[in-house]
Amino acid sequence: MLPAETCMKNVRRAEQSDVSRIAEIMVFNYRLNFYRFFKNDPFYFGELNVLDTAKRFAEDLSGVYVYDDGVVRGFIRAVGDELEKLYVDPQFQSGGIGAKLLEFATDELGVRWLWALEYNTRGISFYKRHGFELTGEKMTEDEWVPLVKLALGKEA
Repeated sequence: MLPAETCMKNVRRAEQSDVSRIAEIMVFNYRLNFYRFFKNDPFYFGELNVLDTAKRFAEDLSGVYVYDDGVVRGFIRAVGDELEKLYVDPQFQSGGIGAKLLEFATDELGVRWLWALEYNTRGISFYKRHGFELTGEKMTEDEWVPLVKLALGKEA
């Protein structure tokens, strides 16, 4: 676990020099955590790639913050009061980085809710441990991706 006083100062706004690392973290998390549910080779090993993902982030870094202690270990994207993305490099998961990114998102950026993949029980448990609750709302993204909504407990 990382000391609390160290963590918040390690979260900073993402810069153009971070986009390849952000893309790498996101692509590898998608493949590691979600491929087993969808087994969609054309998407996971074609459309979803580091180069194209980095290009998309290079075009729009609004709301993107990284956890950087000399190495970018994770990132978030917040849009208004929604947490759109939170990913930690698999090598550094379970070390408190995701918790610090989420704390930054709620305390500093005003995040109050998010959508999570319904199958992502580990992620949903993580959010619940940090005060989020399932709202009962569901939606299907891209016609086949089931999502559930979580909100901070007092707002669920």
